[in-house]
Amino acid sequence: MTVSYTAEVATCRGLGCFLKLLIRWRASIYKLVWLDLTVFLSIYYILSGIYRLLLNESQKRIFESVVAYCNDYSDLIPLSFVLGFYVSIVMTRWWSQYMAIPWPDSIAVFVSATIHGNDERGRLMRRTIVRYVCVCLTMVLTNVAPRVKKRFPTLEHFVESGLLLENEVTIFESLNAKFPKPSKHWLPIVWASSIVTRARKEDRIRDDFAVKTLIDELNKFRGMCGSISHYDTISVPLVYTQVVTLAVYTYFLTTVMGRQWVQNSNSTIDLYFPVFATLQFFFYMGWLKVAETLINPFGEDDDDFEVNWLIDRNLQVSYLIVDEMHHEHPELIRDQYWDEVFPTELPYTAASQPYREEPPQPSTAGIQLSAAQLELQPSSVKIDDMAPDDQKFRTDIADDAVSGIHFIASGKLSRSNTDSREKLIRSASRVSNRERNLSGGSTPSNLGESLTRVSSVTSVLKRLFSKDDRTDGNATSAPKTGPKMASMGSTASLQTKQPAAGSSMRIGVIEEVDEQMTLTSLRQSNESRPHVQSIFSQGPPPPSDPVDVPGTKYKRETFSKSAPARGGALVSSTESARERQNILRKQESVQSRTSGIFEPASYSGSIINDDLPSTASSSCSSDNGDNEFTKLKIERKEQRRNRRLARSSACLNGNESRSPPDSETLLLTELADASRLCLRNRLYEGDKI
Repeated sequence: MTVSYTAEVATCRGLGCFLKLLIRWRASIYKLVWLDLTVFLSIYYILSGIYRLLLNESQKRIFESVVAYCNDYSDLIPLSFVLGFYVSIVMTRWWSQYMAIPWPDSIAVFVSATIHGNDERGRLMRRTIVRYVCVCLTMVLTNVAPRVKKRFPTLEHFVESGLLLENEVTIFESLNAKFPKPSKHWLPIVWASSIVTRARKEDRIRDDFAVKTLIDELNKFRGMCGSISHYDTISVPLVYTQVVTLAVYTYFLTTVMGRQWVQNSNSTIDLYFPVFATLQFFFYMGWLKVAETLINPFGEDDDDFEVNWLIDRNLQVSYLIVDEMHHEHPELIRDQYWDEVFPTELPYTAASQPYREEPPQPSTAGIQLSAAQLELQPSSVKIDDMAPDDQKFRTDIADDAVSGIHFIASGKLSRSNTDSREKLIRSASRVSNRERNLSGGSTPSNLGESLTRVSSVTSVLKRLFSKDDRTDGNATSAPKTGPKMASMGSTASLQTKQPAAGSSMRIGVIEEVDEQMTLTSLRQSNESRPHVQSIFSQGPPPPSDPVDVPGTKYKRETFSKSAPARGGALVSSTESARERQNILRKQESVQSRTSGIFEPASYSGSIINDDLPSTASSSCSSDNGDNEFTKLKIERKEQRRNRRLARSSACLNGNESRSPPDSETLLLTELADASRLCLRNRLYEGDKI
């Protein structure tokens, strides 16, 4: 079990809090090193006794030579680097293994919140899911922790402890018989996911998002259990462990000989006890023992994890969350800070009063400025100061000393001064360069096509990078964009001024021009504009023209009795169409007597399908014969009529006993479509007139 000393090092006073930890024996460095240190000192004193008591003078000279050799070359072993890097890897791995241990608390909370039902089946589902989760972790720990393996050596011990049932052990044994090698710790997670799916089918889980959350948590738990197995099977490479171990033991084999006291040495301090050799061995060997202890934290060392306690705790907490506390919470009562919204400060006890703390302050909280330092200073940098000396404004042209802001619109001069002068003149001729002395004392300004205010930096930048004012010859033809100012009385006093050769054109802005543009836009906005009432006529639509509809006995019927009697062309065309229809019906009766089958294909090539829409459209849209929209509409109507005839033909072919559609009904439909088209066109022409 891990030895915790956090409470003893919470506060450091006096000489420090680590000194009182040196007297501990359990999980201490003394407990790990004492045996190795005893062996080291025993070998040291044996060699020292042989040198002092058993060797003659010549043998002593050889022994002294070996001691000098080992003392000189023992420092060539890079023990600090190799051992320090190895222990750092082991410590990181030790903490990562602890963080890889999954906790079933989050799954238990999700199960309790999403699987509803206070009946026995709902309770059984919740308890079984968390039990399977705990079984998964316990089976993984039996594979990596000797203490857990001794507690649950077989599956029968899982049954006796209540983690598994008899039928579940039977499934495990059958799978182990078929696949003995792989671990089956993932099987309970599969069972738990199946229970979640069944709960969704029984509407105990109310949405699919909750199902996804539960499945994701189960997969995450299974993945972390797999990580524990990976740490057990994939350890630190063996060669690295061997290198570190050989380096440590080789170093101290040379040290036990190289730190021997000899007669020709100048020091007599190590005559009876090797002080610094013992300290070196204690530190380096203790470092190695730390790595040996922490490389597998699931063992039986003093600082290994409490895995047996973890198994008991997980099952207890899981059952408590999903069963005892399922959908239970204290009564909702107002807290004591309800009226105050939030407390200014929670109370302190008498013992904690000395530890009252103030809120943390930022690092600049102590900076104080005087009244003179708080005053804002105007900026001394002007835009024209940032320009090169050859492109600055000339005071003989203009001096905006009042505003303090200067704008230039210049480019890289790649031609002669004559070409630059001509280009500047052409650019200035496209704008109205007029000047006016303002009452505030401002200097004459050049008005361009785009008018901006003096304080508008964005407008200045737009003017600065516009193509109209470039003098490098790249913009050969400037586009004529921007609003054109009409001649107004308010700008009559502005005078034209040509820019000087080789100098940058200076842009000044008069705010009165902006006001005139605003007034002009308002005056234009008051002009008459088209309105929906002027486009479409008001009131109810006019009555439709009468349309002759032949009945079963060839009686003339109209859609509207109140409409005036006009539209003779349509009536005459209808009568001619009716005569054609009589001829067609006689032909159909002859064909029906001979074949007994109605063939609607004759409609597709009949005069009705070909002539009637064209007649109606010619009589109604004679003025717009070339109207593509009307032609497209007529074509689409013909396509829809052909589709209806095709559907009627399909129905008749599928069922011969069904009677054929009445030709007069089809004619009625065609005449109604033509009437609506004619009425729409006449209404449109009347509105246009």
